[in-house]
Amino acid sequence: MKRNVQRWILMGLVFGLASGLLANFLVGSNPEAQKSLKDVVESYIQPVGKIFLRLLFMTVLPLVFSCLALGVSELGNLRELGRMGVKTIVFTLLLSATSVGVGLLLVNVIQPGKGISSELKDGLFKEVEAKKEEISQKAGGGQVSRLESLVSSFIPQNPVASAVRAFDGEMLSFMFFALIFGIALGACRSERTGALTELLKGLYDVSMWLVGFALGLAPVGVAALTFSIAALLGGSILRTLGAYVLTVLLGLAIQQFVVYSLVLRVACGVNALRFFSSIRPVIVTAFSTSSSNATLPTTLHVARTSLGIPAKVANFVLTLGSTFNQNGTALFEGVTVLFLAQLYGVHLTLDQQVQVLLMSVLAGVGTAGVPGGSIPLIVPVLVSVGVPGEGIGVILGVDRFLDMCRTVLNVTGDLVAAQFVARGEPRMELSARAESPP
Repeated sequence: MKRNVQRWILMGLVFGLASGLLANFLVGSNPEAQKSLKDVVESYIQPVGKIFLRLLFMTVLPLVFSCLALGVSELGNLRELGRMGVKTIVFTLLLSATSVGVGLLLVNVIQPGKGISSELKDGLFKEVEAKKEEISQKAGGGQVSRLESLVSSFIPQNPVASAVRAFDGEMLSFMFFALIFGIALGACRSERTGALTELLKGLYDVSMWLVGFALGLAPVGVAALTFSIAALLGGSILRTLGAYVLTVLLGLAIQQFVVYSLVLRVACGVNALRFFSSIRPVIVTAFSTSSSNATLPTTLHVARTSLGIPAKVANFVLTLGSTFNQNGTALFEGVTVLFLAQLYGVHLTLDQQVQVLLMSVLAGVGTAGVPGGSIPLIVPVLVSVGVPGEGIGVILGVDRFLDMCRTVLNVTGDLVAAQFVARGEPRMELSARAESPP
């Protein structure tokens, strides 16, 4: 990705945030002005951002299928696939456990739920009562069974149906089909399957060209998305729940800049400053879209062109990680559970906090890589430790902003995992290269 495009994307992010906050400040507490601003945002600004977002989502499924199928088939044998898969899964789970541990430590030290006055607590609980229908829709009545049946629903009965519902929680099933398809493609090497391989390479190249096209619109799309969020939320993210928000942000920052930097230096042999400088487009896209899946095309593009990660590693690790590796989500869920326990006066023992850590890591694995995908899976964790499930409604008002921040950690964790797996792997690029972005 060209440097000037990176600068324009960053400028779009800064402009969108600054102008959105200014618009929110200018309307103040005037109900008519607030309504007019909301109408303008929803009618004109958000659709511009959604065009960019939909262009990215549009490329996700063909990229996921072609990347995983080609990546697995080019590994050559199941032993190499198993070695890479084990490295990816173990590394991912360790990073997730570390992130949740950082979050739980901060909650116990800062105790954001105990610093809220009785008056503010009463106000928050009244808001929960008033938003029962919204909370029910966000939480989803069947989500507990979904978590319990995650393993059994991993293998799709109908891959096409899983593709249709990929952004509604069935992306892992679709990925599993792509993995199995790639294994079969590598095992059945013949003249006819060679043609199928070339077809998949062509699909990959076309998808990457579309990614380049979408990134050409990124500065405008990012500005529109961030303006919409900032104009509607304004400074409300730091009112009432300020201690909770800051606890989450501090945990995300420690994992992003301290833990990841150490891992990059010690386990990957990579300069952290150079790494973070190279992935700026990924960070900006993740922050503005709040979706690991929507950021996947940009992540793959940057991994190949800026970080020099071999295609077979990037295709396998990053595609799987967009749904499986959710460090930021796991941290957010752990902090949220302990915060709500403090808010409701539920004392959690050390054993229960370890239970929260393990469940948060597993829930992060099952989280859909779309905006708000983590909310449903917090409910069963809350219930398991005696916190009312409807308590999730307390943090809904600030979730959108925190979603933007934790997605940054999620996609950065994917790239760190890819760097780790790539170390020591032989360089092997796809034979067909994507055309230069328009």
